[in-house]
Amino acid sequence: MDSKTIKIYTQPAFLICIGVLAVAGGGMSVAVKKFGVYLEKEPLPLKKSLDLMDEGGMGPYKIVAKDKIENEEIIKSLGTEDYIQWAIEDTSVPADSAVRRCILFITYYERPDRVPHVPEECYTGSGFQKVSSDGVMFEITGGGKSRQIPGRYLVFAQKDSGSAVSGGDMNFPVLYFFNVNGTYADSRESARIALNKNIFGKGSYFSKVEWKFFNIGFGSTRYPSKNESIEASQRFLSVILPILEARHWPSDNI
Repeated sequence: MDSKTIKIYTQPAFLICIGVLAVAGGGMSVAVKKFGVYLEKEPLPLKKSLDLMDEGGMGPYKIVAKDKIENEEIIKSLGTEDYIQWAIEDTSVPADSAVRRCILFITYYERPDRVPHVPEECYTGSGFQKVSSDGVMFEITGGGKSRQIPGRYLVFAQKDSGSAVSGGDMNFPVLYFFNVNGTYADSRESARIALNKNIFGKGSYFSKVEWKFFNIGFGSTRYPSKNESIEASQRFLSVILPILEARHWPSDNI
């Protein structure tokens, strides 16, 4: 090693950097040992598969179809095989109600390192146009308690008037939220923040709950207004959310 190189390595700035890195590394080790900080999370499997959700405990909501994704590339892109995609009918509302039918799509990730697949990207990637995006607060009364759950209300439009959905209002709503280690989030960004906050938990997970209401009659599809969608969502979530929390999503070691 020549004298010029030695001089660089003995400069105060270089020595300070080395010292900071050493302290940071030592501090991280101490934090892991003393305070229980976990840098690599353990997988947190579901308590019970989503496929085994109790249909009899869903009150007026009747499961009319259970769809599975056959395309392996789509499953790979989805990033998980823990999901359900159900068609549901609300038997408590009139047969011609715009919220009579619902498509429910729930995905679960037992060791997440990213938050993929928000409807904003999935629908626009499928050829639809996003018209609006609003944060909403759902008033949930199920499970013996009242609380507020943040969510997102989106509206998409058909770009092609000659598409399979014909007649009625061509704009349709989609709603969703994330459950991140027991904390609820209304966007991918807020879900990422919630994931990053979980430095003391051994495991980590997140689940996305997505749904849309509609009805079909006389060759056309009807969609609800924003108020109708939110009111129907609050009734629906007051039934299904306590089931997910009590019987399916993890509740310990997070």
